[in-house]
Amino acid sequence: MSVLKKPKILVWTAHSRVKMRQYRLSEARIRRILHTPKRIEEGIAAKTIAMMQSAGSPKHPYELWVMVQDIGSKRKVISTWRYPGVTKAGQPLPREILAEIQQAL
Repeated sequence: MSVLKKPKILVWTAHSRVKMRQYRLSEARIRRILHTPKRIEEGIAAKTIAMMQSAGSPKHPYELWVMVQDIGSKRKVISTWRYPGVTKAGQPLPREILAEIQQAL
């Protein structure tokens, strides 16, 4: 899945909308993560990728993640979440987040 290609249309799932409200994330904030991610990893669902940007303060860091799937000229935003703290590349997600994302699929 090529991250460099910019799909023209973003499609938001109901699950992603719920998570955006839960974490108080705007569409503009999600678009910034998609446009300039700090890290990109393979998503837990088939043919998905997860993109991350760091946020917070040095004392209270956290990460904002977005899982997407490209389908033709569309990019489907499947889920968003806030990870407390800092992850290492390839580190598995906590069970709570995995359970939430599995419900969306």
